[in-house]
Amino acid sequence: MATPRILVYLLRRDLRFADNPILHEIFKSCQQSHQAYTHLLPLYVFAAPQLEVSGFLSSETEKSPFPEARSATSGFWRCGPHRAKFLAESVWDLRKSLENVGSGLEIRVGLVGQVVKELLESYKQDSLQGGVVSVWMTSEEGVEEQREEREVKKAVKAGGQEFRLWTDEKYYVDDRDLPFRKPSELPDVFTSYRKQVEPLREAPRRSLPTPAKLPPLPHAIPPQSAPFKSPTSFEETVAGLLKPLEKDLGLPHPPKFPASAQSAHPFHGGEQAGNDRIKHLIQSGNMSSYKDTRNGMLGLDFSTKLSAWLALGCITARQVHEYLLDFEDGRTELGKGAQGYGKGENKGTAAVRFELLWRDYMRLCTRKFGPRLFRIEGFRNDTSYAWKSPNKDSEAKRKVTRFLEGTTGTGLIDASQRELFLTGYTSNRARQNVASFLAKHLGIDWRIGAEWYECMLIDYDLSSNWGNWQYTAGVGNDPRGEARIFNPVKQAFDYDPEGTYVKNWVEELRGLEDPQYVFQAWKTPLEKRKEVNLEGVQWVEDPLKKIEFRVGNHGGRGRKGPGKGGKAEGSRGGNGGGGGGGGPAPSRGGYNGRGRSERPRGQGRMGAMDKAARNDALGAH
Repeated sequence: MATPRILVYLLRRDLRFADNPILHEIFKSCQQSHQAYTHLLPLYVFAAPQLEVSGFLSSETEKSPFPEARSATSGFWRCGPHRAKFLAESVWDLRKSLENVGSGLEIRVGLVGQVVKELLESYKQDSLQGGVVSVWMTSEEGVEEQREEREVKKAVKAGGQEFRLWTDEKYYVDDRDLPFRKPSELPDVFTSYRKQVEPLREAPRRSLPTPAKLPPLPHAIPPQSAPFKSPTSFEETVAGLLKPLEKDLGLPHPPKFPASAQSAHPFHGGEQAGNDRIKHLIQSGNMSSYKDTRNGMLGLDFSTKLSAWLALGCITARQVHEYLLDFEDGRTELGKGAQGYGKGENKGTAAVRFELLWRDYMRLCTRKFGPRLFRIEGFRNDTSYAWKSPNKDSEAKRKVTRFLEGTTGTGLIDASQRELFLTGYTSNRARQNVASFLAKHLGIDWRIGAEWYECMLIDYDLSSNWGNWQYTAGVGNDPRGEARIFNPVKQAFDYDPEGTYVKNWVEELRGLEDPQYVFQAWKTPLEKRKEVNLEGVQWVEDPLKKIEFRVGNHGGRGRKGPGKGGKAEGSRGGNGGGGGGGGPAPSRGGYNGRGRSERPRGQGRMGAMDKAARNDALGAH
C-alpha cells in the first residue's frame, strides 16, 4: 500500500465551502489521473493570541502556557461572548459541509505556527501514517495574521514540505484586477479609489463553483497537544470559548436586558445562514430599499447585516453581487414579485455594492499602512491631538467606565452601548455617533473604543473596525479629518425622532414622552423626574457631556475635538465590521486598562510570545 500523501489546508477567515479558491483547486486536481496528494486535512486553529483558549484546558489543574488574549491599550478580552458563539457556529457549519463530501475539519487550540509545526513533526516520526507534502492557506492583511503566515511558512520549509500562500477571493474587486500594483499607490481618499474601479456592477469576477467531492481525511491524525483538549462538538466549542469570560466582562454595573427589547442581530454563524440571509433580503425587497432604510436603528431588515458572515469569509462579496445580478436581470425565481425584480440596478442594490467596495478599501488601507492601523496617531501620523488616557487620568477612567456601561447621560450613546453589550450589535449610524462621542466630545483615546468594539461586536472585522474608528476620530483617511463631529442629540432627532430606539434600550426613559428629554435626560424638569423615578439617578443629573441642541436648530454644536476641530454632521460609512495586551482582568471597579509604561501580559500584536517580531509590529493593538 502506497504511503498517503497529505495536503494540509489551514483555514482562518475563509470559512466557506463554495467560492473557495483552494477547495476549487483541490477539486480540479481530483479529476486528474496523477494527483500530487491522496488525502486532504482541513485544519482550523482557535488562535491563542486572538481569543482566550484557557477554557479548552484538559483539566482544572492545568494552566495555559499562553498569556490571556487581551487588547493592548485597555485590557479587554480580544473576543467577547457574542462573536465567540458566532465563530463557533461558523466553524461547525463548515465542518458539516466538508463531511458531506467525504472530508472533515480538524480543530486545534494554540498558536497557528506551533500547531502546524507539531503536526508535521508527528507525521514525520511515524511515516506509516503518511507524509505531509504541502500546506496551503490564504493570506490576510493584519500584522499578526501575516506573522502567523511567516511562522507557518518557516515550520513547513524546515520540514522540507511545500508551502503555498493563496490570495483569497472573498472581496468585491479581485486583487488581480486592482488598478495599481503597489500598496503605496492606493489613494488616501475612498472616492478616488472608487472612481478607479467603476462601474461597480461590472467590477467583480464570477464566483467559483462548489466542489462535488474532495479527497478523504488521512486514516490517522495526530491528537491535540497538551495541555489542551480539542472540542469534539459544537456545544463543547462554545463552552470552551465562553468559560474564561466573566458574565459582566468586568463592568461594575453592566446593562440588563430591557423588557420587550429584541436583538437586531439574532442570526447564526456559518455559510448556510449567510446565504439564507442574502436570499431573504432579495425575496423581501430589502435589497432594493436598502438606500432608504440603511440609517435605521431598530429591527432586522433596515440594513443587510451581512458583515459578520463577510468578516469570517462565510460568504464572499462577489457572491452577494451575483445574487444581485440575478435579481436585477430576472434570471431566477428568487425575488420574483419583489420590488425591483428584473428592472436592472436600482439605488438600493447600487448602495449595497458601494458598501461592499468600502470594505475592500478598508482592507487595502490595512495593506498600505500596516501597523499604523493601530497607532494612536493613525494613518495621518497626526501627533497634534492631546488624547486623554484612562490609564493615566482618573477622571478619564471614570468616564470610560460610564461610557462602556451606557450611562453617559446622552440617550443615543447609552442606547447603542447597552445594545452592543447585550446583543453584540449596534447600527452603523449609532456606531458613528459613539465613536465621535468618545473621541471628539470626550477627547479620550479612540483606541479604547476600537478595542471595546473588537471585544463586543459579532461582525468585528479588523480593517473595517480600526479603519473606521480612525476615520471618525479624525486621524484616518477622512478628508475632513478632525472637522467632522457628530452631534448625537441632533442625530437622534434626525434618525430616532420619537425616541423609540433610545427608549427600547434605556428602559429607565420609557416614562418620558418628549424626545428632547429622552435624548438629554438632564433637561427633564424636576417634577417629571420624580414622576418617572429619575430623581437622583447619577447619569441623569450629571451627564458626561451637556451637548447643546434645541429643536429647530439648523445643526447641533459639537465641541471641538482634542486637537483642532469644528462642527460637522454626516459621514459615509460604518464604524465597525460592516471592521494584544493582557494584564489583569478588568476589576469590579470598572475600566482597568494599562498604560504604555506597563508591560502587556497578553499575546497580541505586540505580545510577549513574539519578541522577535516586536519591531515590525510597533504600535499594533
